[in-house]
Amino acid sequence: MDSMANDHRPLLLALALLTASACHAQAPQEPTPQAFRDVTATHVPQAPDLHALDIALADFDHDGDLDAALAVEGAPNRLYVNDGRGRFAWREGVFGQRAHDTEHVRAADFDRDGHVDLVFVAEDDRVHQFFLGRGDGSFVDASARLPAMSVGNGLAVGDVNRDGLPDILVGNSGNSGEKGEDGGRNLLWLNDPRRPGWFVAATDTHLPAIKNKAQGVALADLDGDGDLDMVVATEAPPTRLLVNGGKGRFAEASDRLDQVTPLETREVHIFDANGDRRPDILLLNLTSNAGKWEKDPQARLLVQNGAGRFVDETAQRLPANRFSSWGGTVMDFNRDGHPDIILGAIAVPGFAPLQVRAYANDGKGRFRDATAATFPGTVVGRSWSMAVGDVDGDKIDDLFIGGWGTQARLLLGR
Repeated sequence: MDSMANDHRPLLLALALLTASACHAQAPQEPTPQAFRDVTATHVPQAPDLHALDIALADFDHDGDLDAALAVEGAPNRLYVNDGRGRFAWREGVFGQRAHDTEHVRAADFDRDGHVDLVFVAEDDRVHQFFLGRGDGSFVDASARLPAMSVGNGLAVGDVNRDGLPDILVGNSGNSGEKGEDGGRNLLWLNDPRRPGWFVAATDTHLPAIKNKAQGVALADLDGDGDLDMVVATEAPPTRLLVNGGKGRFAEASDRLDQVTPLETREVHIFDANGDRRPDILLLNLTSNAGKWEKDPQARLLVQNGAGRFVDETAQRLPANRFSSWGGTVMDFNRDGHPDIILGAIAVPGFAPLQVRAYANDGKGRFRDATAATFPGTVVGRSWSMAVGDVDGDKIDDLFIGGWGTQARLLLGR
Protein backbone atom coordinates (compact mmCIF):
# COMPACT_ATOMS: atom_id res chain seq x y z
CA MET A 1 0.00 0.00 0.00
CA ASP A 2 2.74 2.42 1.00
CA SER A 3 4.77 1.44 -2.06
CA MET A 4 1.88 2.08 -4.43
CA ALA A 5 1.20 5.48 -2.83
CA ASN A 6 4.83 6.50 -3.20
CA ASP A 7 4.81 5.43 -6.85
CA HIS A 8 1.83 7.76 -7.64
CA ARG A 9 3.17 10.87 -5.90
CA PRO A 10 4.92 12.35 -8.97
CA LEU A 11 1.76 11.89 -11.07
CA LEU A 12 -0.50 13.42 -8.43
CA LEU A 13 1.86 16.38 -8.03
CA ALA A 14 1.92 16.99 -11.79
CA LEU A 15 -1.89 16.87 -11.94
CA ALA A 16 -2.13 19.34 -9.09
CA LEU A 17 0.26 21.75 -10.78
CA LEU A 18 -1.64 21.52 -14.08
CA THR A 19 -4.95 22.17 -12.32
CA ALA A 20 -3.54 25.17 -10.47
CA SER A 21 -2.07 26.54 -13.69
CA ALA A 22 -5.37 26.14 -15.52
CA CYS A 23 -7.27 27.87 -12.73
CA HIS A 24 -4.76 30.72 -12.71
CA ALA A 25 -5.05 31.15 -16.50
CA GLN A 26 -8.84 31.30 -16.31
CA ALA A 27 -8.93 33.77 -13.39
CA PRO A 28 -10.37 37.16 -14.43
CA GLN A 29 -7.75 39.86 -14.87
CA GLU A 30 -8.14 43.20 -13.11
CA PRO A 31 -8.74 45.99 -15.65
CA THR A 32 -5.93 48.50 -16.08
CA PRO A 33 -6.88 51.73 -14.28
CA GLN A 34 -7.72 54.63 -16.56
CA ALA A 35 -5.33 57.58 -16.57
CA PHE A 36 -7.93 59.82 -14.90
CA ARG A 37 -10.74 59.46 -12.41
CA ASP A 38 -13.70 61.80 -12.62
CA VAL A 39 -14.24 63.52 -9.25
CA THR A 40 -16.55 66.25 -10.52
CA ALA A 41 -19.51 65.21 -8.36
CA THR A 42 -17.55 65.52 -5.11
CA HIS A 43 -14.86 68.12 -5.88
CA VAL A 44 -16.45 70.86 -8.03
CA PRO A 45 -19.44 73.14 -7.33
CA GLN A 46 -22.39 71.80 -9.29
CA ALA A 47 -23.48 74.19 -12.04
CA PRO A 48 -24.72 72.09 -14.97
CA ASP A 49 -25.96 75.10 -16.96
CA LEU A 50 -22.92 77.35 -16.48
CA HIS A 51 -20.96 78.59 -19.48
CA ALA A 52 -17.44 78.23 -18.04
CA LEU A 53 -15.41 78.88 -21.20
CA ASP A 54 -11.88 79.08 -19.81
CA ILE A 55 -9.94 78.31 -16.63
CA ALA A 56 -6.73 79.62 -15.07
CA LEU A 57 -5.11 77.58 -12.29
CA ALA A 58 -2.91 79.44 -9.80
CA ASP A 59 -2.40 79.84 -6.04
CA PHE A 60 -4.47 82.97 -5.47
CA ASP A 61 -4.55 82.76 -1.65
CA HIS A 62 -0.94 81.70 -0.91
CA ASP A 63 -1.87 78.46 0.82
CA GLY A 64 0.29 76.26 -1.41
CA ASP A 65 -2.35 74.75 -3.71
CA LEU A 66 -3.89 75.65 -7.06
CA ASP A 67 -7.18 77.52 -7.13
CA ALA A 68 -9.28 78.05 -10.26
CA ALA A 69 -10.48 81.27 -11.91
CA LEU A 70 -13.29 80.67 -14.39
CA ALA A 71 -14.14 82.90 -17.35
CA VAL A 72 -17.93 82.76 -17.54
CA GLU A 73 -20.17 83.79 -20.41
CA GLY A 74 -23.46 85.38 -19.36
CA ALA A 75 -22.77 85.43 -15.60
CA PRO A 76 -20.14 86.87 -13.25
CA ASN A 77 -16.72 85.24 -13.45
CA ARG A 78 -15.99 82.79 -10.66
CA LEU A 79 -13.23 81.91 -8.20
CA TYR A 80 -13.08 78.31 -6.94
CA VAL A 81 -10.84 77.94 -3.89
CA ASN A 82 -8.98 74.67 -3.33
CA ASP A 83 -8.94 73.01 0.10
CA GLY A 84 -5.54 71.44 -0.63
CA ARG A 85 -6.93 68.07 -1.67
CA GLY A 86 -8.45 69.16 -4.95
CA ARG A 87 -11.89 69.96 -3.55
CA PHE A 88 -13.09 73.36 -4.74
CA ALA A 89 -15.54 75.80 -3.13
CA TRP A 90 -17.07 78.80 -4.89
CA ARG A 91 -16.09 82.11 -3.29
CA GLU A 92 -18.96 84.24 -4.55
CA GLY A 93 -18.70 87.88 -5.56
CA VAL A 94 -14.91 88.04 -5.82
CA PHE A 95 -15.08 89.49 -9.35
CA GLY A 96 -18.25 91.51 -8.79
CA GLN A 97 -21.88 90.77 -9.56
CA ARG A 98 -22.16 91.95 -13.16
CA ALA A 99 -22.47 89.44 -15.98
CA HIS A 100 -20.32 89.83 -19.09
CA ASP A 101 -19.71 87.86 -22.25
CA THR A 102 -16.34 86.68 -20.96
CA GLU A 103 -14.39 84.27 -23.16
CA HIS A 104 -10.87 83.85 -21.74
CA VAL A 105 -8.78 84.31 -18.58
CA ARG A 106 -5.02 84.34 -17.90
CA ALA A 107 -3.06 84.64 -14.66
CA ALA A 108 0.31 86.30 -13.98
CA ASP A 109 1.98 88.62 -11.48
CA PHE A 110 1.65 91.74 -13.58
CA ASP A 111 2.60 94.30 -10.91
CA ARG A 112 5.51 92.31 -9.42
CA ASP A 113 4.16 92.34 -5.88
CA GLY A 114 4.37 88.57 -5.44
CA HIS A 115 0.61 88.01 -5.81
CA VAL A 116 -1.12 86.49 -8.84
CA ASP A 117 -3.31 88.83 -10.88
CA LEU A 118 -5.94 88.08 -13.55
CA VAL A 119 -7.03 89.43 -16.91
CA PHE A 120 -10.36 88.48 -18.53
CA VAL A 121 -11.47 89.34 -22.06
CA ALA A 122 -15.06 89.52 -23.30
CA GLU A 123 -16.62 89.28 -26.73
CA ASP A 124 -20.03 90.79 -27.42
CA ASP A 125 -20.24 93.35 -24.59
CA ARG A 126 -16.54 94.28 -25.04
CA VAL A 127 -15.84 94.53 -21.30
CA HIS A 128 -12.35 93.32 -20.51
CA GLN A 129 -11.45 93.08 -16.83
CA PHE A 130 -8.17 93.28 -14.89
CA PHE A 131 -7.88 92.28 -11.24
CA LEU A 132 -4.89 92.72 -8.95
CA GLY A 133 -4.50 89.89 -6.47
CA ARG A 134 -4.05 90.67 -2.80
CA GLY A 135 -2.62 87.25 -2.02
CA ASP A 136 -5.51 86.16 0.21
CA GLY A 137 -7.98 85.14 -2.50
CA SER A 138 -9.40 88.65 -2.87
CA PHE A 139 -8.82 91.09 -5.72
CA VAL A 140 -8.87 94.79 -6.54
CA ASP A 141 -10.62 95.76 -9.77
CA ALA A 142 -8.06 97.64 -11.87
CA SER A 143 -9.82 97.31 -15.22
CA ALA A 144 -9.37 101.03 -15.86
CA ARG A 145 -5.68 100.30 -16.49
CA LEU A 146 -6.47 98.39 -19.69
CA PRO A 147 -5.93 100.70 -22.68
CA ALA A 148 -8.96 99.64 -24.76
CA MET A 149 -12.05 97.50 -25.07
CA SER A 150 -12.71 95.25 -28.07
CA VAL A 151 -14.51 92.18 -29.37
CA GLY A 152 -12.10 89.92 -27.54
CA ASN A 153 -11.96 86.27 -28.48
CA GLY A 154 -8.38 85.28 -27.78
CA LEU A 155 -5.92 85.98 -24.97
CA ALA A 156 -2.27 85.28 -24.30
CA VAL A 157 0.19 86.57 -21.71
CA GLY A 158 3.97 86.63 -22.05
CA ASP A 159 7.05 88.84 -22.03
CA VAL A 160 7.19 89.80 -25.70
CA ASN A 161 9.77 92.62 -25.38
CA ARG A 162 12.07 90.75 -22.97
CA ASP A 163 11.99 93.31 -20.18
CA GLY A 164 11.05 90.77 -17.50
CA LEU A 165 7.37 91.78 -17.29
CA PRO A 166 4.34 89.90 -18.64
CA ASP A 167 2.54 91.65 -21.49
CA ILE A 168 -1.00 91.08 -22.80
CA LEU A 169 -2.09 90.07 -26.30
CA VAL A 170 -5.82 90.19 -27.11
CA GLY A 171 -7.14 88.47 -30.22
CA ASN A 172 -10.10 90.25 -31.78
CA SER A 173 -12.91 88.69 -33.77
CA GLY A 174 -15.01 91.77 -34.44
CA ASN A 175 -14.58 95.20 -35.88
CA SER A 176 -13.63 96.99 -32.65
CA GLY A 177 -15.44 100.09 -33.87
CA GLU A 178 -13.62 100.09 -37.19
CA LYS A 179 -15.30 100.17 -40.58
CA GLY A 180 -15.67 97.03 -42.62
CA GLU A 181 -16.65 93.46 -41.89
CA ASP A 182 -13.28 91.75 -42.12
CA GLY A 183 -12.63 91.46 -38.39
CA GLY A 184 -10.67 93.56 -35.96
CA ARG A 185 -7.06 94.31 -35.14
CA ASN A 186 -5.47 92.33 -32.38
CA LEU A 187 -4.31 94.38 -29.41
CA LEU A 188 -0.86 94.37 -27.80
CA TRP A 189 -0.46 95.96 -24.38
CA LEU A 190 3.07 96.24 -23.02
CA ASN A 191 3.56 96.20 -19.27
CA ASP A 192 5.03 99.55 -18.22
CA PRO A 193 8.44 98.96 -16.55
CA ARG A 194 8.15 102.30 -14.74
CA ARG A 195 4.78 101.27 -13.28
CA PRO A 196 4.42 97.49 -13.41
CA GLY A 197 0.78 96.51 -13.66
CA TRP A 198 -0.05 99.47 -15.92
CA PHE A 199 -0.08 99.00 -19.67
CA VAL A 200 1.02 100.90 -22.77
CA ALA A 201 -0.95 100.40 -25.98
CA ALA A 202 1.52 99.13 -28.59
CA THR A 203 -0.80 97.87 -31.30
CA ASP A 204 -0.03 100.61 -33.82
CA THR A 205 3.73 100.50 -33.31
CA HIS A 206 4.33 96.76 -32.77
CA LEU A 207 1.74 94.81 -34.79
CA PRO A 208 1.11 94.67 -38.55
CA ALA A 209 -1.92 96.67 -39.67
CA ILE A 210 -4.03 93.62 -40.43
CA LYS A 211 -7.48 92.59 -39.31
CA ASN A 212 -8.65 89.08 -38.55
CA LYS A 213 -11.47 87.16 -36.94
CA ALA A 214 -9.35 85.82 -34.10
CA GLN A 215 -10.65 83.08 -31.83
CA GLY A 216 -7.42 82.09 -30.10
CA VAL A 217 -3.82 83.26 -29.78
CA ALA A 218 -0.65 81.60 -28.55
CA LEU A 219 2.83 82.92 -27.77
CA ALA A 220 5.95 80.76 -28.14
CA ASP A 221 9.47 80.93 -29.55
CA LEU A 222 8.82 79.40 -32.96
CA ASP A 223 12.09 80.24 -34.68
CA GLY A 224 14.58 79.54 -31.87
CA ASP A 225 15.85 83.11 -31.49
CA GLY A 226 14.86 83.47 -27.83
CA ASP A 227 11.80 85.71 -28.12
CA LEU A 228 8.08 85.01 -28.26
CA ASP A 229 6.37 84.77 -31.65
CA MET A 230 2.61 84.40 -32.07
CA VAL A 231 0.06 82.27 -33.86
CA VAL A 232 -3.48 83.58 -34.28
CA ALA A 233 -6.29 81.05 -34.74
CA THR A 234 -9.09 82.55 -36.83
CA GLU A 235 -12.68 81.64 -37.63
CA ALA A 236 -12.10 82.75 -41.23
CA PRO A 237 -8.91 81.78 -43.10
CA PRO A 238 -6.03 82.24 -42.94
CA THR A 239 -4.38 81.28 -39.67
CA ARG A 240 -1.76 83.94 -38.89
CA LEU A 241 1.89 83.55 -37.91
CA LEU A 242 3.69 86.67 -36.68
CA VAL A 243 7.43 86.66 -35.96
CA ASN A 244 8.91 88.78 -33.18
CA GLY A 245 11.86 90.96 -34.15
CA GLY A 246 13.25 90.74 -30.62
CA LYS A 247 11.68 93.72 -28.87
CA GLY A 248 8.02 92.87 -29.26
CA ARG A 249 7.69 94.22 -32.79
CA PHE A 250 5.99 91.62 -34.99
CA ALA A 251 6.06 90.97 -38.73
CA GLU A 252 3.68 88.69 -40.58
CA ALA A 253 5.12 85.35 -41.70
CA SER A 254 1.93 83.43 -42.41
CA ASP A 255 3.43 82.11 -45.64
CA ARG A 256 5.44 79.69 -43.47
CA LEU A 257 2.21 77.86 -42.60
CA ASP A 258 1.08 75.02 -44.85
CA GLN A 259 -2.66 75.76 -45.04
CA VAL A 260 -4.12 73.00 -47.18
CA THR A 261 -7.82 73.60 -46.54
CA PRO A 262 -9.99 76.47 -45.23
CA LEU A 263 -10.50 76.17 -41.48
CA GLU A 264 -12.65 77.64 -38.74
CA THR A 265 -10.14 77.38 -35.92
CA ARG A 266 -10.96 77.94 -32.25
CA GLU A 267 -7.73 77.16 -30.43
CA VAL A 268 -4.04 76.88 -31.22
CA HIS A 269 -1.50 74.94 -29.16
CA ILE A 270 2.26 75.00 -29.67
CA PHE A 271 4.42 72.08 -28.55
CA ASP A 272 7.16 69.74 -29.76
CA ALA A 273 5.07 66.87 -31.10
CA ASN A 274 7.78 64.66 -32.60
CA GLY A 275 10.68 65.18 -30.22
CA ASP A 276 12.97 67.02 -32.66
CA ARG A 277 13.24 70.06 -30.34
CA ARG A 278 11.35 72.27 -32.78
CA PRO A 279 7.89 73.57 -31.83
CA ASP A 280 4.94 72.36 -33.90
CA ILE A 281 1.41 73.77 -34.19
CA LEU A 282 -1.90 72.08 -33.32
CA LEU A 283 -5.12 73.69 -34.60
CA LEU A 284 -8.53 72.76 -33.13
CA ASN A 285 -11.36 73.36 -35.57
CA LEU A 286 -15.12 73.53 -36.10
CA THR A 287 -17.35 72.67 -39.00
CA SER A 288 -19.29 75.81 -38.01
CA ASN A 289 -20.17 77.70 -34.85
CA ALA A 290 -22.96 75.27 -33.90
CA GLY A 291 -24.65 75.72 -37.28
CA LYS A 292 -24.70 73.54 -40.36
CA TRP A 293 -21.84 71.53 -41.86
CA GLU A 294 -19.52 74.03 -43.56
CA LYS A 295 -15.80 73.25 -43.12
CA ASP A 296 -13.73 70.20 -42.26
CA PRO A 297 -13.42 70.13 -38.44
CA GLN A 298 -10.43 67.78 -38.47
CA ALA A 299 -7.82 68.75 -35.88
CA ARG A 300 -4.65 69.60 -37.77
CA LEU A 301 -0.99 69.18 -36.86
CA LEU A 302 1.59 71.35 -38.61
CA VAL A 303 5.11 70.02 -38.09
CA GLN A 304 8.08 72.36 -38.38
CA ASN A 305 10.79 71.30 -40.80
CA GLY A 306 14.44 72.27 -40.81
CA ALA A 307 13.74 75.32 -42.95
CA GLY A 308 11.29 76.82 -40.44
CA ARG A 309 8.17 75.97 -42.44
CA PHE A 310 5.18 74.30 -40.78
CA VAL A 311 4.03 71.39 -42.93
CA ASP A 312 0.56 69.89 -42.53
CA GLU A 313 1.20 66.24 -41.61
CA THR A 314 -2.24 65.60 -40.14
CA ALA A 315 -3.04 62.57 -42.27
CA GLN A 316 0.06 60.68 -41.12
CA ARG A 317 -0.04 61.74 -37.47
CA LEU A 318 -3.57 62.29 -36.10
CA PRO A 319 -6.69 60.11 -35.90
CA ALA A 320 -9.47 61.26 -38.21
CA ASN A 321 -12.33 63.17 -36.60
CA ARG A 322 -15.66 64.66 -37.70
CA PHE A 323 -16.56 66.27 -34.38
CA SER A 324 -15.90 69.96 -33.67
CA SER A 325 -13.47 71.08 -30.96
CA TRP A 326 -13.93 74.35 -29.10
CA GLY A 327 -11.10 73.50 -26.73
CA GLY A 328 -8.41 71.06 -25.75
CA THR A 329 -4.93 70.88 -24.30
CA VAL A 330 -1.55 69.19 -24.48
CA MET A 331 -0.29 67.14 -21.54
CA ASP A 332 1.59 63.91 -20.84
CA PHE A 333 -1.42 62.01 -19.49
CA ASN A 334 0.21 58.56 -19.59
CA ARG A 335 3.47 59.81 -18.03
CA ASP A 336 5.78 58.34 -20.65
CA GLY A 337 7.71 61.56 -21.23
CA HIS A 338 5.95 62.50 -24.47
CA PRO A 339 3.28 65.20 -24.91
CA ASP A 340 -0.19 63.83 -25.65
CA ILE A 341 -3.32 65.59 -26.91
CA ILE A 342 -6.75 65.99 -25.32
CA LEU A 343 -9.64 67.24 -27.44
CA GLY A 344 -13.06 68.43 -26.46
CA ALA A 345 -15.66 67.00 -28.81
CA ILE A 346 -19.07 68.36 -29.81
CA ALA A 347 -21.30 67.04 -32.59
CA VAL A 348 -22.15 69.71 -35.17
CA PRO A 349 -24.75 70.08 -36.65
CA GLY A 350 -26.67 69.67 -33.42
CA PHE A 351 -24.25 71.03 -30.78
CA ALA A 352 -24.56 67.73 -28.91
CA PRO A 353 -22.23 66.85 -25.99
CA LEU A 354 -19.71 64.09 -26.70
CA GLN A 355 -16.99 62.16 -24.88
CA VAL A 356 -13.70 64.01 -24.48
CA ARG A 357 -10.98 62.37 -26.60
CA ALA A 358 -7.42 61.41 -25.67
CA TYR A 359 -4.67 60.90 -28.26
CA ALA A 360 -1.47 59.18 -27.09
CA ASN A 361 1.89 60.10 -28.61
CA ASP A 362 4.20 57.26 -29.68
CA GLY A 363 7.20 59.48 -28.96
CA LYS A 364 7.71 60.37 -32.61
CA GLY A 365 4.66 62.56 -33.10
CA ARG A 366 2.21 59.91 -34.24
CA PHE A 367 -0.95 59.82 -32.18
CA ARG A 368 -3.48 57.05 -31.57
CA ASP A 369 -6.91 57.28 -29.98
CA ALA A 370 -6.48 56.20 -26.34
CA THR A 371 -9.78 57.52 -25.01
CA ALA A 372 -10.99 54.24 -23.48
CA ALA A 373 -7.76 53.81 -21.53
CA THR A 374 -7.72 57.43 -20.41
CA PHE A 375 -11.20 58.65 -19.47
CA PRO A 376 -14.21 57.11 -17.74
CA GLY A 377 -17.46 57.23 -19.67
CA THR A 378 -18.74 60.10 -17.53
CA VAL A 379 -16.46 62.64 -19.23
CA VAL A 380 -19.11 63.92 -21.63
CA GLY A 381 -20.11 67.51 -22.27
CA ARG A 382 -19.88 70.52 -24.51
CA SER A 383 -16.25 70.79 -23.51
CA TRP A 384 -14.46 74.11 -23.86
CA SER A 385 -11.00 75.35 -22.88
CA MET A 386 -9.00 73.32 -20.35
CA ALA A 387 -6.34 73.82 -17.67
CA VAL A 388 -3.66 71.40 -16.45
CA GLY A 389 -2.07 71.33 -13.00
CA ASP A 390 -1.58 69.29 -9.84
CA VAL A 391 -4.62 70.34 -7.80
CA ASP A 392 -4.54 67.56 -5.17
CA GLY A 393 -0.84 67.70 -4.30
CA ASP A 394 0.14 64.19 -5.42
CA LYS A 395 2.69 65.50 -7.98
CA ILE A 396 0.61 64.17 -10.87
CA ASP A 397 -1.06 66.56 -13.29
CA ASP A 398 -4.84 66.85 -13.19
CA LEU A 399 -7.27 68.21 -15.76
CA PHE A 400 -9.95 70.89 -15.32
CA ILE A 401 -12.35 71.07 -18.29
CA GLY A 402 -14.63 74.02 -19.02
CA GLY A 403 -18.04 73.57 -20.56
CA TRP A 404 -20.74 75.48 -22.41
CA GLY A 405 -24.05 74.77 -20.70
CA THR A 406 -22.68 71.54 -19.25
CA GLN A 407 -20.90 70.85 -15.98
CA ALA A 408 -17.26 71.91 -15.73
CA ARG A 409 -15.34 68.73 -14.92
CA LEU A 410 -12.36 67.87 -12.76
CA LEU A 411 -10.31 64.76 -13.53
CA LEU A 412 -7.57 63.68 -11.17
CA GLY A 413 -4.56 61.97 -12.71
CA ARG A 414 -3.60 58.57 -11.37
